[in-house]
Amino acid sequence: MREVYVAGAFTTRFGKFPERPLRALAAEAATGVLADAGAAPGQVDAVFFANTAEGALHDQHSIRGQVALQETGLLGAPIANVENACASGSTAVHLARQAIASGEAEVALAIGAEKLSHPDKARTFAAFSSGWDVERPTVTHSGFMDVYAQMARDYMERSGATERDFAAVSVKSHANGALNPSAQYRDPVGLDEVLASRPVSGPLRLLMCSPIGDGAAALVLTSAEGLERLGAAPEVRLLTTVLGSGTRLEVGGPGGAVADTAARAYEVAGLGPSDLDVVEVHDAAAPGELIVYEDLGLAAIGEGPELLRSGATELGGRIPVNPGGGLLSRGHPVGATGCAQLVELTDQLRGRGGARQVEGARTALAENGGGWIGGEVATVVISVLSR
Repeated sequence: MREVYVAGAFTTRFGKFPERPLRALAAEAATGVLADAGAAPGQVDAVFFANTAEGALHDQHSIRGQVALQETGLLGAPIANVENACASGSTAVHLARQAIASGEAEVALAIGAEKLSHPDKARTFAAFSSGWDVERPTVTHSGFMDVYAQMARDYMERSGATERDFAAVSVKSHANGALNPSAQYRDPVGLDEVLASRPVSGPLRLLMCSPIGDGAAALVLTSAEGLERLGAAPEVRLLTTVLGSGTRLEVGGPGGAVADTAARAYEVAGLGPSDLDVVEVHDAAAPGELIVYEDLGLAAIGEGPELLRSGATELGGRIPVNPGGGLLSRGHPVGATGCAQLVELTDQLRGRGGARQVEGARTALAENGGGWIGGEVATVVISVLSR
């Protein structure tokens, strides 16, 4: 298998843009990432387009990428459409990496785009209702936040985590998001403000939950030959992407798909948690960040709250997590999220993180999960990058 490089990375601003259709967001991301890579549309050998809700919200059930990208000059390349719940964007990157590593392509584009804001909010929330087994529903009225609430309660019991810990995750994410020009929320929040925000489900408050939003993000991946084609420098390597799926049938307890997939990614990349300089995790709700600390081996089982309280995961700490603001502050336009995480890490490794730059960052990891099957995340992608 050949080495794979990130030649370009770009994200639109995330937010609620009622006047902008999906194709406008996708075109901005595609144009931006090609410019960043110094590539023309005709130099792209394959495109992988991630989206989850365009069918449910706007009746575009098929050929979403072809429709969204038709004004970008990319229609000459083969386009594959990818849907894998909240991990759709990282799955598109995974497929693009496989195309490059296997020799099927020299230059591949992975793009995630989502338009979730809608005049009828009920349709937006209904779009999430297929993220679990619809014939055997185990999720109740608040959807995924009920899932996260149960995970939070279980985690509180086994780790001693408190609601203040969950609020502290949100405070950290919003402080980082305030430094990110692309973030949906750019206002810092305090602990008391988070704890006083509207209850959503169980211990979760509104400011502990990721928002609904719109946006797109994209990456250009290449082989060494592809870099020569573009005249680009080999700044960032995509060491591996590992795709995993959930298998457990009961909620609760450590381990599962994220931990198993992370272990495989570490083995393939030839490194471990102590080698990481910066991490992006899927914090659709604040407790998720603490749980993933342990799944990734950043903290021992039950010690996620202590890692957070130590300040190690803040900017300037030993292992900054979600420097771009995470899903809580950067936003969570579902199909775009996995790509946006990798754009952030690419920027960090290139040294262009601005005020949120992790100094000396050389190795990075992203965890992007999606859906719910039985008692755990339905799908997860772990990506490892280096410079």
